[in-house]
Amino acid sequence: MKHILFVCLGNICRSPMAEGIFKDLYGDQYVVGSAATSSWEHGNPVHPGTASILEEMGISTDGMFSSQLTIDDFYRYDYIIGMDKSNVENILKIAPKGTEHKVYLFLDQVDNLKGHEVPDPYYTGDFEETKNLILHGSHAWHQFLTKKE
Repeated sequence: MKHILFVCLGNICRSPMAEGIFKDLYGDQYVVGSAATSSWEHGNPVHPGTASILEEMGISTDGMFSSQLTIDDFYRYDYIIGMDKSNVENILKIAPKGTEHKVYLFLDQVDNLKGHEVPDPYYTGDFEETKNLILHGSHAWHQFLTKKE
């Protein structure tokens, strides 16, 4: 079973939303987690906007608290997926030598969105847009991972 880690800046908006949605869609096929590149929100619950979106989808946020990306994560996970280019850059800054191949940009698996970023709803306030991009990207990631097996 493949292990997938979604990463954003604070681990309270985008990456926990991706974790919740991907687990809901494909949790029986993958081990899924999320983390932050920063320690700013460490230990905090998901943002109320993310919680609202996930709860509307019937996805519980119980037990979801911000945690920071660690060196161990590079050995625990097969794919470490940043939600934006800054996340990817920060992930690569701490990636142990030989693990860089595990790092991806979330929307790079979506044909017409390669190189695009998932905007941070903490700043945009548009949690619905984030949800739609994550749903689209989650399906694309599942297709990509299914082809690789």
